[in-house]
Amino acid sequence: MQANRLFHSLALASLTFITPALFAAPIPEAVKIGGFAVGCQAYTFNRFSAFEAVEKTAQAGGKCIEFYPGQRFSPQQPDLKMHHTLAADALAQLQAHLAQHGVRAVNYGVVDAKDEAEWRQIFEFARALGLYAINTEAVDHLDVLEKLAREFDICVAIHNHPRRPADPRYRVWDPEYVMSLVKDRDPRIGACADPGHWATSGIVPLDGIRTLRGRIISVHLKDRTAVGRPTEDVPFGAGISDIKGILDELKAQNFRGNIAIEYEAHWDHNVPHVAQCIGFFRGYATCR
Repeated sequence: MQANRLFHSLALASLTFITPALFAAPIPEAVKIGGFAVGCQAYTFNRFSAFEAVEKTAQAGGKCIEFYPGQRFSPQQPDLKMHHTLAADALAQLQAHLAQHGVRAVNYGVVDAKDEAEWRQIFEFARALGLYAINTEAVDHLDVLEKLAREFDICVAIHNHPRRPADPRYRVWDPEYVMSLVKDRDPRIGACADPGHWATSGIVPLDGIRTLRGRIISVHLKDRTAVGRPTEDVPFGAGISDIKGILDELKAQNFRGNIAIEYEAHWDHNVPHVAQCIGFFRGYATCR
């Protein structure tokens, strides 16, 4: 009897938190700071679970989150991973946790799939969470991704990691190459710009943003201290990325996606650093 009651309550939770998301709506104004949907890439808190990433995003002042596959799901379920194969009851638990902390899930990635059937599963997962976009580097699958983006009305963004000198086949580090891939496709196909990785690759971050004008779906925002070599993340405004210039340019481009702070430093205690980055957006709003 107790097991039946538990099953019934989980089923109700599933209906409550998943069924209403019939399609991915635009990111609401309520999660915006300084005119931007600002939050965290859960990878910022990869030493912790997805549930803890939600909590830490809220503690830092963020209002939205981008999940990634493979993170531990929760402290109570350490063997369960955040993934597009999550069962309905786990998704309901996740939605409840998001609501409890006032954080909205908006994106998922960087993710790959072996075939169209798995991509469809990823889009179904995104629709269940009410996501705006999916991030990937699977440029060989763009025809399938474009078809599914239209069907589900969910955006797809091509992400960039740093240049790999030993692997000339890896080309998405270059914003000009990404632009060549997306410029003639459905407007739901675009780029997930990572200015920190551009800086490592020798690209001035603002130049990359301008190169992808009109095609930026999401941003993994970082500030670094040098162009052309790997450096540690610093709070926004303390590096060379010209965060204000990037935000001005995104405004001019009528950017509608999310900005995910992906702070890859001080891994065990980076909430204060992330909070300082989010504070930059509040200052940006008052100085415009």
